[in-house]
Amino acid sequence: MISKVATGVARTVGAARARVTEWRSERQRVALVPTLGALHDGHRALIEHARRQADRVVVSVFVNPKQFGPGEDFGAYPRPESEDLDLLRASGVDLLFAPPLEVMYPDGFATTVSVGGPLTTTLEGAHRPGHFDGVATVVSKLFIQIAPDLALFGEKDWQQLQVIKQLVRDLELPLEILTVPTVRDGEGLALSSRNAYLTPEQLAIARKLNRVLQDVASKAAKGDVLGARGNASSQLREAGFDSVDYVEIADAETMQPAPVAEGRALRVLAAARIGGTRLIDNFPVEPPT
Repeated sequence: MISKVATGVARTVGAARARVTEWRSERQRVALVPTLGALHDGHRALIEHARRQADRVVVSVFVNPKQFGPGEDFGAYPRPESEDLDLLRASGVDLLFAPPLEVMYPDGFATTVSVGGPLTTTLEGAHRPGHFDGVATVVSKLFIQIAPDLALFGEKDWQQLQVIKQLVRDLELPLEILTVPTVRDGEGLALSSRNAYLTPEQLAIARKLNRVLQDVASKAAKGDVLGARGNASSQLREAGFDSVDYVEIADAETMQPAPVAEGRALRVLAAARIGGTRLIDNFPVEPPT
């Protein structure tokens, strides 16, 4: 069990940089875990992995308005900073970087970082225009502000993960991106801060998402890509979801729909809604053994 540590809190870029500069003077390796807050066991898994890979761990908490579209839940998104700080202390995090909005986007801020191409225009990019520009902009700022040796992201936001990897490659940023498998509850539901919006009845429906996607991945692995894709949306609606934004079998790196070149890894990705809550999930298409 990890004993609680005196997690520092930085609200400004200067304060965060001063702490990181101090560690670097001691040749310590620094990891960054970017988050929107409302932390849960999925974030804890990222932190635990970061602690194994680095001497110091920084967790950023910033609800980034630029990655929320019109009508999305920016205003309602949970912001339980006290509970988050308790989790960070219990997890052995060295620094919480929690900048207010005016620090991240001061008056006159006019720059957008955009990853172009089909990677950002399909799936989430098609249903949430501008979302990945918001992600790329805030992640770029965090990488510059903290200058970590490595940054950790979960596989639940699979397409976002590929966008961030592309960003780092294209800009030749001097850090390593590490990924951590999706953390799920006892019935397979991917942990998400938005799960708190769901009623018990809605949670029962939400827990069917991973089962449907695993079924789709299994069929695709046996070669029935078109059949698996064609039935997937109706399976989710029959399971109780109110609407389905997409279910796609795609190249795991480019997000281009299958079939793709032989030997390329495939991923099943989906976004569906229960009431006002939008859930995403994904599974790899594993070759049959």
